[in-house]
Amino acid sequence: MEDVVLYDKASGIATITLNRPDRMNAWTGELSDALQAYLGEADRDDEVVVVVITGAGTAFCAGADLGEGEGGFLPVTADDDGTPRLWPYQVRKPVIAAINGHAVGVGITIAMLCDIRIIAENAKVQYAMVRRGVVPELASHVILPRVVGFSRAAELMLTGRMMSGAEAAELGLASKAVPAEEVLAEATSLAAEMVRDASPVALGVSKQLLWQGVTSSVDDMLKREGRIISSIAHMPDAVEGVTAFFERRDAVWSGSVNESADDILQR
Repeated sequence: MEDVVLYDKASGIATITLNRPDRMNAWTGELSDALQAYLGEADRDDEVVVVVITGAGTAFCAGADLGEGEGGFLPVTADDDGTPRLWPYQVRKPVIAAINGHAVGVGITIAMLCDIRIIAENAKVQYAMVRRGVVPELASHVILPRVVGFSRAAELMLTGRMMSGAEAAELGLASKAVPAEEVLAEATSLAAEMVRDASPVALGVSKQLLWQGVTSSVDDMLKREGRIISSIAHMPDAVEGVTAFFERRDAVWSGSVNESADDILQR
């Protein structure tokens, strides 16, 4: 696991690095399993406020490892060893994809399961699946139309054409396109801003509401938000956030995502 994916934690940020640079971080069952296990670890760790996923070398992920044969396309079924394995959207912390280079096939679909994407201007981005005789996975048919609109999503997925990172940002697939050598620093700076300025519990709850909103009506979300705001407003972090604002200082957050976020969402 340590060989194909690396995990580092510092100053509230967990950085997960896909680590097969000799294969442009091509996707394998082993890599998938390791990534999901590390995402589960970050989710459980209250010292982690934000997660950044990036790739070693010059690529983010060049798609399924075709050298693996059929296994390069198929999802992995991890051994039931009790280790929580999560996809990025399931992590109760913001997850930023630092797309430092090419993101093809599963390389872009895994990034779209993250909350925010910073991409290299010269990255090659491609929903290449139909050109390989398969279809886009990881809920692409739900997520991409909601991000870029139905017509653009249809064009990208049904043609399988290549686009640059700069075009991906113009279409809204990424928040920002920057030079490749600046991608990780830009993503880490954004993560550090969240760590400094935002309540971890509020981040965790808002992130989950965003993803629930993918399949919620406006009326349902209005009711859900109302219940949550009436509850979270009385918690210590809300008091601290307002107090710190008036005292013109950085807030000192004390809430625990593991202890509070799920309970708040269930009220």
